[in-house]
Amino acid sequence: MFVVYCYAVLVVETTRQEADVFGFHSGDIVQEWLWDDDVDESVRESIESVTGEDLVDEDYDSPVDGVILWWRDGDDEDGLSDTIMDAVDVLNEGGPFWVLTPKPGREGAAAATTIDNAAKTSGMNAATPQTLNSDWNAVRLRAFGKGRQ
Repeated sequence: MFVVYCYAVLVVETTRQEADVFGFHSGDIVQEWLWDDDVDESVRESIESVTGEDLVDEDYDSPVDGVILWWRDGDDEDGLSDTIMDAVDVLNEGGPFWVLTPKPGREGAAAATTIDNAAKTSGMNAATPQTLNSDWNAVRLRAFGKGRQ
């Protein structure tokens, strides 16, 4: 029983650390774009655990406190730019905006230049990709001129 308890604490702590990378807080409404059956459910659950709120989908049209966008290579780069612009329309100023993509070597891994180009086209800067977990990277986008936060 003790081993199971330690394992459960470790899993909860690990998923909470994943979510903490995003900078979301309790009560934040986070909008999720381009969900598909290949997304990492543990990432989604960890965000919901931190915020205490369910993720809302791309049809949600009220202001949101943060955005996650699941992106895979092979999708249209112009489509990524358009999606970024659509998502920014409902994002509160300064809210965290993240593009999640499979890590290099995984199916659907996107080149950093694809995300960078789409971000620039949308008036955003793309940060250096961060390792989210063993399968996914996360890239933070910020509006031009926002600098480090």
